[in-house]
Amino acid sequence: MVSVPALPFPFPLRVDEAALLVIDMQRDFVEPGGFGESLGNDVRPLQAIIPVIADLLALFRQQGLPVIHTRECHRPDLTDCPKAKRNRGDPPLRIGDDGPMGRLLIAGEHGAGIVDALAPIAGETMIDKPGKGAFHATPLGDELVAHRITQLVVAGVTTEVCVQSTIREANDRGFECLLVTDATESYFPAFKQATIDMLTAQGAIGGWATSSGELMEVIR
Repeated sequence: MVSVPALPFPFPLRVDEAALLVIDMQRDFVEPGGFGESLGNDVRPLQAIIPVIADLLALFRQQGLPVIHTRECHRPDLTDCPKAKRNRGDPPLRIGDDGPMGRLLIAGEHGAGIVDALAPIAGETMIDKPGKGAFHATPLGDELVAHRITQLVVAGVTTEVCVQSTIREANDRGFECLLVTDATESYFPAFKQATIDMLTAQGAIGGWATSSGELMEVIR
């Protein structure tokens, strides 16, 4: 066990039981023309964390530590996309509609893929999820148990939606989560900070938070 400087107190990292979980770094959320921009969001803040996540990936790969990626996407027939999700709000484009990178958030479409700089390599786990949290209707929990993973180092987007949902799901299942603050982002800066504050409150009620620099120094 090694100690990682973190909020609200140092995180007891068990390197042999930890995995890097990179959430939804997809073109549809991060690049112009995707689902995120179709909702009226500026995607540039999300693009800014790509180099940080790339550094984390490089370190975990160098150390031979497990890496898991997730993609929020749906079947082409949308049978796993509830109407309440698809019809929410009044966006110009909805899940499944045609966009510049193919049908929005549909498995197999270009936009649903991971950005090139963070593309998975052989041996890394990919989880396609129909919901916000990475455990809902996916094999993630079984994968973690099978590989004796008890701790998740979490990066990705967006902080207050898919990242937070996944951390809370993980917490309920007994996994310890360390959120890397400069490797996660939101379209709304205040939402990111509020999420970090909520997760780390009351003695890490949801999880811990640290910077990539602090984490990588300890792992190295």
